[in-house]
Amino acid sequence: MPSTNPRTYDATPSRKVAFLGLGVMGYPMAGHLALAGHEVTVYNRTATKSVAWCAEYAGAKAPKHATTPREAAAGADIVFCCVGNDNDLRSVTLGADGAFAGMQPGAIFVDHTTASAEVARELYAAAKALGLQFVDAPVSGGQAGAQNGQLTVMCGGDAAAFDAAQPVATAFSRAFTLLGESGSGQLAKMVNQICIAGLVQGLSEAVAFGQNAGLDMKQVLDVIGKGAAQSWQMDNRGKTMVDGKFDFGFAVDWMRKDLGLVLDEAKRNGSRVPVTALVDQFYADVQQMGGNRWDTSSLIKRLK
Repeated sequence: MPSTNPRTYDATPSRKVAFLGLGVMGYPMAGHLALAGHEVTVYNRTATKSVAWCAEYAGAKAPKHATTPREAAAGADIVFCCVGNDNDLRSVTLGADGAFAGMQPGAIFVDHTTASAEVARELYAAAKALGLQFVDAPVSGGQAGAQNGQLTVMCGGDAAAFDAAQPVATAFSRAFTLLGESGSGQLAKMVNQICIAGLVQGLSEAVAFGQNAGLDMKQVLDVIGKGAAQSWQMDNRGKTMVDGKFDFGFAVDWMRKDLGLVLDEAKRNGSRVPVTALVDQFYADVQQMGGNRWDTSSLIKRLK
């Protein structure tokens, strides 16, 4: 799924890289690496998707697909990854067929999965023991950000590994920032999701309230979007909420997974997140309505 908005790429020297996980995020992210001139080998649990990716990017520099993460990682300078959760991440990194077993000493593993800070620290330590480097690097920007190469990436790990990976990752990101030691990227993504949860619920209530009051909500959003109420969610999801359209990328199931990570971490560090916990339950209501794959703005559906 290449970008619908053609972009230019920095003149970064070509590197040999691997990409593990070709879901709605990983598929275009790997594509941007190929279009930027890097030699990309891909792995996906469903092999037909790897084959399709190679066919789509056949004009790039020697795209290849591998049958195991270990095979994909062999000889790579940097291994990028974007899979589903902690267990998926362990399955592609550890064990005889895992990426760590195939990586050369000094190679860097950059994980874009939204996972726990705990697993990030676990895999950082496992990589270190093998002479490898590990950066946790969850992303924000959704499917559109991945397709357009405009993701925001929050990183945790060692500065040397970050500095080596950053020029290559600019192929699919507009910001790639080191925020601290291992786990910091995942914690920052949790902060991001806390912010989004509250914003979407507030916007849902506002739109539903305005509609019940008989206002032209598209006109209202145009007006208040020029003032203090403005947000990315209002600009990009307000009018689609009014139209009752909820097929814009980041799904409710994924948000619930992310908020589960937030709530688990909050218990560990003693944070009080009552609004986040409440919105998580509201998303559970949306799931009960059959909205598992609706995008996160579908919170408004439970107010109708």
